[in-house]
Amino acid sequence: MSKLLSATLIATVVLSANEVQTQKVEPKKDTEVKKEVLSQKDLLKFIKRNVVRNPRVKVNKVEIVETKQDARLPGWDIIFSTMNLSFQKREMNAPLMIFKNGNLLTTELYDMKTGKSYSKEIKPNVSKKLYDDEHLLMGHKDAKHKILVFSDPQCPFCQDVMPDIFKAVKENPDTFALYYYHLPLKRLHPVSDALTRVMHVAQKDGKVDMATKMYQLNIDIRETNETKILNAIDKQFGYKVTKEQIDAKEVKDAIKADEDTAAKMMVGGTPTVYIDGKWDRLRNGYKKYLPKKK
Repeated sequence: MSKLLSATLIATVVLSANEVQTQKVEPKKDTEVKKEVLSQKDLLKFIKRNVVRNPRVKVNKVEIVETKQDARLPGWDIIFSTMNLSFQKREMNAPLMIFKNGNLLTTELYDMKTGKSYSKEIKPNVSKKLYDDEHLLMGHKDAKHKILVFSDPQCPFCQDVMPDIFKAVKENPDTFALYYYHLPLKRLHPVSDALTRVMHVAQKDGKVDMATKMYQLNIDIRETNETKILNAIDKQFGYKVTKEQIDAKEVKDAIKADEDTAAKMMVGGTPTVYIDGKWDRLRNGYKKYLPKKK
């Protein structure tokens, strides 16, 4: 769901919410470093002191994914990172954005005039390695424009946006290539846990149309009984999938890998859409590339 943190659990019990955390990072020596580079070791220390406040949560490691600048924030580096956390015998990855200016660090920056948070305005660019054959759902991989999405078939916002994207790519395969990453929001609609695995199996079987039909499935979003879910899919679409297929380790690993990618990309809700490597905030940027109707 739009504007929902991808790790609600983390936001509510792990992080120090609604606080602007700023810390001064002491440079080694003025003569040694002209522009202090934030190391993963220093970032880990900052996170343990200022971000993760719950003593029951262990910060295992942190990975700096990308560092970039933005014309709206002169003098600031924007650091995208992923935290690996352990909580109640569960391991999870959570995205974290850090702003750095000289020897100052903060987790939030606001525009005083608009009140907007820059952490919600800036996204990392899409790495070329994310455009792989495994995630190419439809369209030609050498198409003029690449659309990459993180989506959940039972998210109501996704159900509004994704059918039009599917239609545009299907009708214009030389114009668009669609790369699809699963991001089931299990705490909001638990049924998506099984549905995303069904989609993965269908895609592997070459049944792309069946995969996209999961957006049309009429089912209780709270349903977790896999047998009932599979029966509903068979009854409504005539597609038979076994419990053994969706419970296969390689299927679960694939969904987990997509979720980990979402964390690295700072994806906080669905649908998140990128056009040609850039975040498409309004999710309709592809429309300007549609062939003009005669």
